[in-house]
Amino acid sequence: MRYWTTTTAGPLGDLLLVGEESGDGFTLTSLSMPGRCEAAAVPPGWRHDAAPFTDVTRQLAAYFAGTLTRFDYRPTPVGTAFQRRVWQALEEIPHGTSTTYGRIAERVGVDRQGVQAVGAAIGANPLLLVRPCHRVIGADGSMRGYAGGVERKVHLLTHEGVLQPMLL
Repeated sequence: MRYWTTTTAGPLGDLLLVGEESGDGFTLTSLSMPGRCEAAAVPPGWRHDAAPFTDVTRQLAAYFAGTLTRFDYRPTPVGTAFQRRVWQALEEIPHGTSTTYGRIAERVGVDRQGVQAVGAAIGANPLLLVRPCHRVIGADGSMRGYAGGVERKVHLLTHEGVLQPMLL
């Protein structure tokens, strides 16, 4: 298996993309923000090349330009069965909307005591933006944690029309 990485600029700052190539083709392993504790670690020996990420970076540019509302990508299969169920629920949140941790828990068949486990699974999402964990907010409308930082979560929700822009 070969691992690839690149960094691309965007309105949120640099985005670190990691992918792997196997006999089945190329998959996206991680999309994170360099310098954050949740960012992917890139060991020596991984190839730094933007070419394998051309389609993903094109989609990111279209998303930030406001012309793309759903990403089409092939993720690397990772995570526990529970995490994958939660992540699938994230992918089903429509662009321009938000939901709560409690609603995600209901969707994956977890009772109210399991909301914290849902939050942990969302926090473990390795694919920021493309798997839209930023669309999950607190039941009271508050902006709960986001691997990219709450200010970026607010930016993304404003970009998608969920929140109104702040006038200064």
